[in-house]
Amino acid sequence: MTINELREARNKAWQGAKAFVESKRDKDGLLSAEDVAAYADMEKKIKDYSAEIERMEQMEAMENELSKPVNTPIVAKPMTADGKEKPKTGRASDEYREGMLKALRSNFKQVSNILQEGVDADGGYLVPEEYDSRLIDVLTEENIMRSLGHIITTSGEHKINIAATKPTAAWIEEGGALTFGDATFSQILLDAHKLHVAIKVTEELLYDNAFGLENYIITEFGKALANAEEDAFLNGDGSGKPTGLFAATGGGTVAGTLSAAIKSDDMLDLVYALKRPYRKNASFIMNDKTLAQLRKLKDNNGAYIWQPSYQAGEPDKVLGYAVHTSAYAPENAIAFGDYSYYNIGDRGTRSFKQLNELFAGNGMIGYVAKERVDGKLILPEAVQILKLKAD
Repeated sequence: MTINELREARNKAWQGAKAFVESKRDKDGLLSAEDVAAYADMEKKIKDYSAEIERMEQMEAMENELSKPVNTPIVAKPMTADGKEKPKTGRASDEYREGMLKALRSNFKQVSNILQEGVDADGGYLVPEEYDSRLIDVLTEENIMRSLGHIITTSGEHKINIAATKPTAAWIEEGGALTFGDATFSQILLDAHKLHVAIKVTEELLYDNAFGLENYIITEFGKALANAEEDAFLNGDGSGKPTGLFAATGGGTVAGTLSAAIKSDDMLDLVYALKRPYRKNASFIMNDKTLAQLRKLKDNNGAYIWQPSYQAGEPDKVLGYAVHTSAYAPENAIAFGDYSYYNIGDRGTRSFKQLNELFAGNGMIGYVAKERVDGKLILPEAVQILKLKAD
């Protein structure tokens, strides 16, 4: 039994013990010797539940402690032998970053030679490494799937091998012949779909040093890319975009479809529709409107199944599992699973490109940020989908 199941069993045993005492009191409010003995057995069982729960909590804490990395992460800046900070080169250098800003502000009329180190196939200039890192930070913060999924950097079509069959054990007599099964494998391909965001900026704004152009591009471009990514990672059909968790083909496994309003028992069925190995790291993904319905549900003991977070930065929980909400999650479905089996493939790096002539008549300059990315759920059984009754 899991810790949650033990807690539920203990609660039921306690409620039963209290009801037993109230029903067995005589006119003087006392229990017979036989009833006292029966209650003592009930109380012992409750204490045994408590001891087992405490033991499992200690085991879980020990497991978490032992699973921490042994090596201490390197947090200091790289230094040379004489103790000085190691100079950055290429797109990571200050010269490249300053050259990019100078080019942006001058409508790419002042392009220094150092920018030639980062030119992509379409003629744009690759983002300086510092910018690229900070843009990924924005994507991770704004996009729940980038924090839950498994991210891979690819240089071409990326093939992921999946074991399609598993070996089975069989009993044989002494000296009997061995039986062999065939091991078969399937492949998931991560391709690259192009995503871009474009803005127009007036020439006056470019020349205005008071305007934080660098911060604006990183933040706004990052948010725009993150929103488009999250929508595709959840709902994409795989046609010119990633395949989403809720996709009818290639998405999670449909655990059930409700014909009536959702109940707390439906959420229990969803949790246990997911195989036990996946439940260890599982969580819910749903729309905020769906969570509003769940917050009103109670279990058989009258307790709300929704559990608010008591620690800053920690997600709320339903039935003991974390809940993540997204404005892009469908209102008629709930996902529950281990999203580390959703693979996100980043092809190469992001780049900027300026559009000189397109808006020249309006005194404006266009800028484009683009990336190539794909996402697929490599094991559909790792995510279960509950379809809700349509309103």
